[in-house]
Amino acid sequence: MSYNKIFDMVVIGAGLSGVGAACRYKIKFPNDNILIFESRGSIGGTWDLFRYPGIRSDSDMLTLGYDFRPWTGNKTLADGKSIRDYIHSVAKEYDIMQFIKYMSEVTSVNYSTKECLWHITLKNLKTGLNEFVKTKFIVSSTGYYRYDKGHTPTYSGKSKFLGKFIHPQNWPEDFDYKNKNMIVIGSGATAFTLVPELSKKAKHVTMLQRSPSYVASIPSVDRIGIIVRSIMPKNLAFKVNRFKNIFLARYLYFKARNNPEKSRNWFRKKIIKELGTNYPVDLHFNPKYNPWDQRVCMVPDGDIFSAIKYGKASIVTDEIDHFDASGIALKSGEHLDADIIVSATGLEVLINGGCEIYIDGQKQELADCFGYKGTMYSGIPNYFSVFGYTNASWTLRANLISEFVLRVIEYVKINEYKKVVPVMKVRMQKYPWINFQAGYFLRVMDKLPNQGDRHPWLNLQDYKIDKKLLIQDPIDEGNLIFSD
Repeated sequence: MSYNKIFDMVVIGAGLSGVGAACRYKIKFPNDNILIFESRGSIGGTWDLFRYPGIRSDSDMLTLGYDFRPWTGNKTLADGKSIRDYIHSVAKEYDIMQFIKYMSEVTSVNYSTKECLWHITLKNLKTGLNEFVKTKFIVSSTGYYRYDKGHTPTYSGKSKFLGKFIHPQNWPEDFDYKNKNMIVIGSGATAFTLVPELSKKAKHVTMLQRSPSYVASIPSVDRIGIIVRSIMPKNLAFKVNRFKNIFLARYLYFKARNNPEKSRNWFRKKIIKELGTNYPVDLHFNPKYNPWDQRVCMVPDGDIFSAIKYGKASIVTDEIDHFDASGIALKSGEHLDADIIVSATGLEVLINGGCEIYIDGQKQELADCFGYKGTMYSGIPNYFSVFGYTNASWTLRANLISEFVLRVIEYVKINEYKKVVPVMKVRMQKYPWINFQAGYFLRVMDKLPNQGDRHPWLNLQDYKIDKKLLIQDPIDEGNLIFSD
């Protein structure tokens, strides 16, 4: 099947970023033709896919939500269902549901330089047949990980385990874990979300980690934000509170990066205050890396510490030797019994949803490209990719990128161009796409685009810099080549 008309914009992905990009586009260009392709059967992306107990944001909702449609709840970190409902309400309010094509997996895109159009090939997951679309521009909002499976290491003897083995990305519906002994393998945000929630019903939950992560307790309700909302008009209060959250996040991040040892001690003292001087903090909460080399795990109202103090949960820092019928044998010689084992061992990174990119039939390898302002790729025309922050809210940067997309397309329309492509005019040193040490990124860093040694080819993950680059700097700054 081929769509008859040529579209102005195709958005790939109907998660938080894709819905936001589509809403912005229709606000700015209400008469343009757009389509949104979603490989799943509903919108929401991460917040529709993940259904494990306790699923919630690990960024504050004033920055995780859209700046054009503020989040109005009181919770600092919201639960998955509330975020999913928020995305649905925004999509309906801005009337973009009609443009979403579900169960549509984009497998390849091929840019025709003769037509100045993208030829999109997608698979209709209902019929199994290929469909074809032509569009002027593409915004890829597919996130950064595979939706069909999470990362699970190879465990020796796993087949011998007689209990239930689960990855959080595939949590069974209505799964009963009441009064069960559970092990959660992992030390990232998912593990720190699961353990306190599971401990409410389970007999006991053990978080088994190979190495610790940094953990910070934050209030579940923003009391200062509530006060601001009570004394200011709604729109002004939102701007003030959002600025406050952005400022504090940047301040704490750069303070930690500039003095990592002082920051490490700060984290340590906070946890000692929570768990007491007799708890082995240096064993379970003293990472080998510096703060923010990986994302800090935010826990609302210290829920993980409460679960530990009340004996409902515990942390074991050790390595797995093998699975057996009753649980896990550790390299230290200890054994952990379990009825259920949860492998909260991370994601598999998949940029652009695995879609292959071609220009005039020639495949483009992103590993050969440089990222332009963290959203376009050198040599690839009329193509934008949404990649958020790893040190702050993902949507904070997605909002900036969506605004940048509109600025570029408006410039193209006003000047009657058809094509815009980032072009490097000087040779530069190649650096990894992002300075982030999480294992799921390190496993695929050689397949990701590169960043250079100067702007606009850097990907510094800094809101203040990105705001200048994406929103304030002129579009025709010299590295984007426009043509008709």
